[in-house]
Amino acid sequence: QVQLVESGGGLVQAGGSLRLSCAASGLTFNTYTMAWFRQAPGKEREFVAAISRSGASTTYAGSAKGRFTISRDNAKNTVYLQMNSLKPEDTAVYYCAADRRLLGTIRQYDYWGQGTQVTVSS
Repeated sequence: QVQLVESGGGLVQAGGSLRLSCAASGLTFNTYTMAWFRQAPGKEREFVAAISRSGASTTYAGSAKGRFTISRDNAKNTVYLQMNSLKPEDTAVYYCAADRRLLGTIRQYDYWGQGTQVTVSS
């Protein structure tokens, strides 16, 4: 069965950086579009970034552009989210997601991880 396991969350001061990782198993990783979402307390889950199967194409939410970078290593079955210049409003549980459809065509991702907490202090 498909498993997505996030890691790398934690507590960081505003202006700091974190790198999240998501290790995937139970799927042919390079045939899946991968994405990161986040959910802050009391808010709906929101899209952060996504990357195509090959890694050649990426897309970002406006809040992430210029600060976050999504990447993947298909040899390691892992997707990353490098987060720089973090702000208190980035505080949320960050989720990894996977789907076999093409980047830009996905409305609802099929597979989800359990999430990792990111807390940014002011």
